[in-house]
Amino acid sequence: MDIILQYFPDLTSRQIGQFRQLYPLYNFWNKKVNVISRQDIDFLYEHHILHSLSISSFINFQPGTQVLDLGTGGGFPGIPLAILFPETQFHLIDSIEKKVRVAAEVAKAVGLNNVSTEVGRVELHKMKYDFVVTRAVADLMIIYGWIINLIKRGSSFNDVPNGLLCLKGGNLEMETAPFKEMIYKFHIRDYFPENWFQEKYLLYLPME
Repeated sequence: MDIILQYFPDLTSRQIGQFRQLYPLYNFWNKKVNVISRQDIDFLYEHHILHSLSISSFINFQPGTQVLDLGTGGGFPGIPLAILFPETQFHLIDSIEKKVRVAAEVAKAVGLNNVSTEVGRVELHKMKYDFVVTRAVADLMIIYGWIINLIKRGSSFNDVPNGLLCLKGGNLEMETAPFKEMIYKFHIRDYFPENWFQEKYLLYLPME
């Protein structure tokens, strides 16, 4: 938890309390449903929560923004972002029911009224959003095909156009090549210098 306070010193007491609750909640649920690797649960705040919050280094979601968390698993990056941006609406979708249940239970336990959850395939989803966020669920071209019709066009009230925000790691040259100058790549280590972020990136694909 200290690492969250280090980078986000202006959190309200409510937000601090919500972030503090995440470790015992995920530790409890992870024993029932494996949403985080057993070896990784002790690094929850750095590897999962701070990683999710790295999106906020690029964009400060404005009140009323609607965000889809594609392939949320147990609630990442949606739940940490929902705590940080309580006036932004987050819809969390995943095809694995037991993982969505964990996300729903965690969101309920920490009192997140700005989170909704859905079990389903994003290819069949019909609602439109300002942004889609996701964390390494598939190849970028596949993700693009899934969400191309889910982004609201020409109506952005944030500092950047509506689009896709994708957290990924490793060598992304081949994966991003089809998008050429359309896509922006940010090295997360520029925001968080911890070793774990050395090969982690935030990709932003505007869809105006």
